Amino acid sequence: MAGRIKDEDVQAVKTALRIDAVVGEYVQLANGGGGQLKGLCPFHDEKSASFYVNPSKGVYNCFGCQESGDTIGFVMKLEHLSFVETVERLAPSVGITLRYEGGSYVPGRQQGERTRLLEINKLASAWFQEQLNSPEAEIGRRFLKERGFEREAAAHFGVGYAPAGFENLTRVLRGSGYSDRELLLSGICSEGRRGPMDRFRARLIWPIRDLTGEVVGFGARRLREDDTGPKYLNTPETPLYKKSHVLYGIELAKKEIAKTGRAVVVEGYTDVMACHLAGVPSAVATCGTAFGEDHIKILRRLLMDTSAWKGEIVFTFDGDAAGQKAALRAFEDDQKFAARTSIAVSPGGMDPCELRIAEGDDAVRNLIEHPVPLFEFAIKAAVGSHNLESAEGRAAALEQSAPIVARIKDRSIQHEYAVRLAGLLGILDEQFVVRRVGQLARWEARREAAGGGAGGQQRRQEQAPQAAPQRPAFRLDARNPAQFVERELLKLALQFPVLVAPVLDAFAPEEFPTPPYAAVRAAITAAGGVTAGAAAADVWVDVLREVAPDDAVRGLITELAVEPVRTRRAPDAVYAGEFLVKLRLQAVERRVAACRGQLQRLGSNADPAQQAAVQGELWMLQQYGQTLRSRGAEGL
Repeated sequence: MAGRIKDEDVQAVKTALRIDAVVGEYVQLANGGGGQLKGLCPFHDEKSASFYVNPSKGVYNCFGCQESGDTIGFVMKLEHLSFVETVERLAPSVGITLRYEGGSYVPGRQQGERTRLLEINKLASAWFQEQLNSPEAEIGRRFLKERGFEREAAAHFGVGYAPAGFENLTRVLRGSGYSDRELLLSGICSEGRRGPMDRFRARLIWPIRDLTGEVVGFGARRLREDDTGPKYLNTPETPLYKKSHVLYGIELAKKEIAKTGRAVVVEGYTDVMACHLAGVPSAVATCGTAFGEDHIKILRRLLMDTSAWKGEIVFTFDGDAAGQKAALRAFEDDQKFAARTSIAVSPGGMDPCELRIAEGDDAVRNLIEHPVPLFEFAIKAAVGSHNLESAEGRAAALEQSAPIVARIKDRSIQHEYAVRLAGLLGILDEQFVVRRVGQLARWEARREAAGGGAGGQQRRQEQAPQAAPQRPAFRLDARNPAQFVERELLKLALQFPVLVAPVLDAFAPEEFPTPPYAAVRAAITAAGGVTAGAAAADVWVDVLREVAPDDAVRGLITELAVEPVRTRRAPDAVYAGEFLVKLRLQAVERRVAACRGQLQRLGSNADPAQQAAVQGELWMLQQYGQTLRSRGAEGL
């Protein structure tokens, strides 16, 4: 029967361990005054530091969630260990060999399960590293060398090789006294027809460590063409390894993250290696899963990410569509950080490993030093998915990107991005964009105040107020003079077609931008134009009703046919000419605004020929507008 650890050995471990050193493995601590240290509590989410450590007393206390205890209690609580497992885990770090009441220490009989699994992983990691020097591992060494990693780099990151065969490592671990149950529980082995067999075969191996440096799992990269498995194969979920709770390279990066207040999140193991070797030692990567809320908690504690002091998170993703999608997923969690969040995408779409091979260490450092704010990236991605040369495309781009700007918590930054958005869209009326963003921001604030919280982009799109769908709004908007012109001209076309024929037939369909009025204009065209109406005025409305596509348009035609024309005198050619000119001027002014917006988007570095073409069109439109204003209907 297993004995208990001697009391004096437990006390020796407590005495030898500095609580600030142990807690500092998980939480970035700062001076809290009065000889105490403070940081963000690892046991609950908070925006301001309420977690205090007293090094002289060897205790901690959180004034937010009321958690408190000593060094051993801290590790027990955070790592979900038993008392014995915690002491056994901490003792080696201070060079203490534990003794047990009722007999000497017998490995394998008196250790807790977690400790046994950690030892299996440690033994496996060392064995994988040894195998990297074997003749069979030449393919793995060549893979590393082609990516700029010499043997020293492989040793620094603990990279190893799993040879082909089903029981190589299994036999080693069995020979070291570990049971089949433990091998399966560790994830090192999988269940075969004859019992446990090696999970990783003929692959490069990266050990995945927790904040304290303990190996909790492995990532394995496919090397051979005849390997039909996934490109990367990770340890499955185990008592030690939860992929959403680990970041590759965190044990190497944590001190740099705490010192500089910046964490760099990359996509793969080789990207982490490339960044560290290039002089960016704060790089980490997720392990077979998207960057999520639990990863945020790890980094926030290291960054001391509070509302009073803001660190920086730099995401690097491949420049392809999948990489941009990953970046936008990261954007979904952006507001859970107080830190500045940015994204670094190389111009050629290369990841850090590829960039280091192609252009060297300086290029990797330069990439990380010049990121784009994540908000800006997300906004540009939303805007870039639409055709900004059309009014409909700009409207759609605004409705997709405005909710992104509205989510910026800092109102001054929100306003700045709203103005920038107007520029990106080529919308000259900046205040229109600012008001739309403000409307969405107020709605988001009310939703959060009601307990809605911040959710994913999909949920926001489902719940946030959307732009009203463009369905026939058959009543005149009294506040919209442009709609008044369209409506009055259509009334003339239906009631007095001779006054606007044949000039109106030459007008382009887009000169009627209001959808319901455009539908009536299309019906007029389908019926032969107002010229046909002038020739058969007595049946003209009946013909239009016959060609109308649906009851809605048919009803509007009837409405326009009976609504009085808005003039005190009898409608005549002069009155009709005024509205023909007004409608054409509105179209010209819309096109002038579009050209100016296009020039703004082109910027100073635009192709000279393209810029000259747009400027030429703008000049011609301005001259035509002047002609219409000075000559009226004669200028049409």
